[in-house]
Amino acid sequence: MNVLILRVAKAKCKWADAATTDYLKRMGRHLPVKEHLIRPAKAHLSVSERRAFETDALLACLKSGDRLVVMDERGDTPTTEELQKWVESSINEGCKRLVFAIGGPFGHAQHLHSHAWKSLALSKMVLNHELARVVLSEQLYRVYTLMFGGDYHH
Repeated sequence: MNVLILRVAKAKCKWADAATTDYLKRMGRHLPVKEHLIRPAKAHLSVSERRAFETDALLACLKSGDRLVVMDERGDTPTTEELQKWVESSINEGCKRLVFAIGGPFGHAQHLHSHAWKSLALSKMVLNHELARVVLSEQLYRVYTLMFGGDYHH
């Protein structure tokens, strides 16, 4: 199974790029994770138009058989071990790709949730999308070490 992090962002953010790249390259071939950048909607659009535009762009990246996890502060707040079970169940049930969608500054349009397998909150607080990306990458690496061995978790 592959993992894809879809994220709405302007482009490079050096500190987040460095941290995310570090965690993702540690995982190697057992749990390959890739990222895909979606450019934010134009600022002249209303907030609801921006959310809709960005959500449609996220949905356009999905393939048949993908499992979508929407990143949302109102989502489930699993422990690392529970997140591991999400990943393991996806592998065991033959999922080809587990997709995590990180929204832009205004979040996701509501219709994205109807396509989601799960909704994940990294915190009940709103996080900057670059910070959410780093935390998600770190947690995926932690899940990887629980599944495939390593002393990172504890």
